Amino acid sequence: MFKYIVSQFFLFLMDILETVAFVGSIYLIIHFYVFTPHRIQGQSMYPTFNDGENIITSKIHYKVFNIRRGDVVVFTRMDKPEHDMLIKRVIGLPGDEILIEDGEVYLNGKKLIEPYIDSYTNIDGSGAVIEGVPYKVPANSVFVMGDNRLNSQDSRVFGAININTIEGKVVFRYFPLDKIGVVKNDFPQDLQTYIYSNRLQLFTC
Repeated sequence: MFKYIVSQFFLFLMDILETVAFVGSIYLIIHFYVFTPHRIQGQSMYPTFNDGENIITSKIHYKVFNIRRGDVVVFTRMDKPEHDMLIKRVIGLPGDEILIEDGEVYLNGKKLIEPYIDSYTNIDGSGAVIEGVPYKVPANSVFVMGDNRLNSQDSRVFGAININTIEGKVVFRYFPLDKIGVVKNDFPQDLQTYIYSNRLQLFTC
């Protein structure tokens, strides 16, 4: 009787371990290959995101869809030895010309209407972008900026980022609870997609 109880307990324990291993494997696959949670640190994306908010990044989105202007992305900053992870908004795609002048942003000669910012766009003069001088986004790169233009280290400082440094697209905010929901692209609708269809393949990475 005692041996029977021990054997049944052992089988029960093995079932639990198998379940834990299975669930753990699924979690790791999702975490490393599908979705990754991130916690916002700092105010560079204010007012869209605040310090301490929690978001979900989709790692597979750009394996299916192209990068759009206005997407919020998480990427690795490669010009620093720390290789920090940053969150910014895509403003320009390969071949685009970005001009910042008198606090305004111009995309390919057209002044941008940006409802997601609440301040002007400044230039400190020591970075990659110069006031009043067009900046052309290189191939396989995107130009990114934080929504808090007065408090953001972005492409104005370190230039366009290579698309291979992008971890994924920010698709969902799950904390705080009063802001829970899908992260929308608030860029002007007519400017979101890449206009040169023969180059769309650049964004399937």
